[in-house]
Amino acid sequence: MLKLWSMKQEQQKADNATSGPKKKKVTAAQLRVQKDLSELSLGSTMKTTFPNPDDILNFVLTIEPDEGMYKGGRFSFNFAINQNFPHDPPKVKCKEKIYHPNIDLEGNVCLNILREDWKPVLNLNAVIVGLQFLFLEPNASDPLNKDAAEDLKSNREGFKRNVRAAMGGGSVRGESFERVLK
Repeated sequence: MLKLWSMKQEQQKADNATSGPKKKKVTAAQLRVQKDLSELSLGSTMKTTFPNPDDILNFVLTIEPDEGMYKGGRFSFNFAINQNFPHDPPKVKCKEKIYHPNIDLEGNVCLNILREDWKPVLNLNAVIVGLQFLFLEPNASDPLNKDAAEDLKSNREGFKRNVRAAMGGGSVRGESFERVLK
């Protein structure tokens, strides 16, 4: 019995010596994300960071709009991509509390290509361009934050003032916001 066990141990050592370290299998989702990330054309107002460099399926996109009502702010979005990507869209959530018709106070983002209009031919760049566009042209007709949308529709100047107040760390309609101005 002992001889059998020692022979098995020697065989395992020999197998390990010839095969070398085992490589982790790369999934289809990881390959697609790698391709999408390599093709990104981020302007000077955006950057990506990877909290875990070994995990490209979870990263943070920071947008610092240089025009529009949100100019001067810094907004971070968590991207979580599941193994069924590109058949499923990425999950995107804003880390900061923001006064915006298309981003609710919990950070959920209302962008059609993240829901019903997602198609596997779309890539991460399309999502990032969509997020950037939300800062340039907030959409009051498809809101997640109905108060902000109503504000934008009925009183654009008042909405702009509320955006500035929220970005400066003030409160709007009894809701407190953290300062996001750079």
